Amino acid sequence: MSHSRPRVSYYYDGDFGNYYYGQGHPMKPHRVRMTHSLIVNYGLYRKLNVMRPARASFEEITRYHSDDYIRFLKDVTSENITSFTDQMARFSVGEDCPVFEGMYEFCQLSCGGSLAAAAKLNRKEAEIAINWMGGLHHAKKSEASGFCYSNDIVLAILELLKKHTRVLYIDIDVHHGDGVEEAFYSSDRVMTVSFHKHGEYFPGTGDLKDVGAGKGKYYALNVPLRDGVDDATYERLFKTVMKEVMARFQPEAVVLQCGADSLAGDRLGVFNLTTYGHGKCVEYMKSFNVPLLLVGGGGYTIRNVSRCWVYETAIAVNEEVADDLPVNDYFEYFIPDYKLHIKPLASLTNQNTPEFVDQTIVSLLENLKNLEIAPSVQMHPLATTSDEIVKTFDERLIRDHADDDVRNSQFDQDVRVEDGAEFYDEFEPESKNTHSNKRHASSRLNEEDAKKTKLGEENHQATI
Repeated sequence: MSHSRPRVSYYYDGDFGNYYYGQGHPMKPHRVRMTHSLIVNYGLYRKLNVMRPARASFEEITRYHSDDYIRFLKDVTSENITSFTDQMARFSVGEDCPVFEGMYEFCQLSCGGSLAAAAKLNRKEAEIAINWMGGLHHAKKSEASGFCYSNDIVLAILELLKKHTRVLYIDIDVHHGDGVEEAFYSSDRVMTVSFHKHGEYFPGTGDLKDVGAGKGKYYALNVPLRDGVDDATYERLFKTVMKEVMARFQPEAVVLQCGADSLAGDRLGVFNLTTYGHGKCVEYMKSFNVPLLLVGGGGYTIRNVSRCWVYETAIAVNEEVADDLPVNDYFEYFIPDYKLHIKPLASLTNQNTPEFVDQTIVSLLENLKNLEIAPSVQMHPLATTSDEIVKTFDERLIRDHADDDVRNSQFDQDVRVEDGAEFYDEFEPESKNTHSNKRHASSRLNEEDAKKTKLGEENHQATI
């Protein structure tokens, strides 16, 4: 944990951006592809252990969700939808959560990334794991909600609980993290903390007085906020609350949901945070040197979502990135300034007055006083089969199941992301092609060096 540059694993599947909720729907998985493009063109992928996770299986997803609900998600399509009318009403699928092509596979990818990331932390092969495909915090055990069908966060926390006594969940989405809170409302092994807009706003839960139940009483903490909260107000609240939470709960792992709909100018959000303010939360939680899982979440002005998540990826790997965006596949989305960071909206008034913030902090700290310091909880062994469920896209697993008679396996294709003509860091270029952001060949690299580079590439364990 004392490394100057933390080991960071990043999970991404190129198919994720292909899913489409439907015309006019605010949720656009394409934003994750835009984020990945920025990560690549900023060169951040060189600092990451980039992984393509296996899709979560039915058995993995039903570790939390009910069998009949997931079976419905698997079976229903836009063609046979009329024969599932009763189940659609029962499982709340229809309007906000429409049936779309590949819906079940979409859930598999989201859950697969978070499960693999959690397993990576369990094996102590990373200090930070990132899955921007995840963070779908509204889904319930047997119900879709708020654009979310499967709750990858709950599954990841269950995975983390195999190796960690106490897990902390933090939610900085503009909406209350109700699905995760509900799943662990009576547990003292998982503490949930949600910073969100409260009042006449979806999902309508997350009152200051909602603190958990039974064994989990005071293990749920809700920070209700008003419209227009700015960076300074949010940072003060976040650091004050989380400092006390970390001191009293002393988690062994942290899951941070980085919903970007709390940014200024979001299509559905009402907060006024900049990418700097949002990133301060990641930066602060990273400073505790506790295994950290970062997941996505809401965010409906997709150019700002990708800006936010690439910036927070840079924070994770301790890299400073330029405000001027590199040329990338979606450069035209960022008109007119082509900048990484966004500015707060001058027209949005911060309704979180100093008096309201002071009163909220006092109430939250009173709740935390009831929390036992570093509670000693009973760890219950899980079924032995569950340890075999999580599959990560790593060489050891895939090679063990590969067909030795096939020369170019799917694994080989997936890990070979750098073109044979690309050069490694020891051959730094003298100039860059500013149009494509690819490097020109350096005169220092002669034909013999090129052959050596290509030969060495056979043994190079690329994991992107």
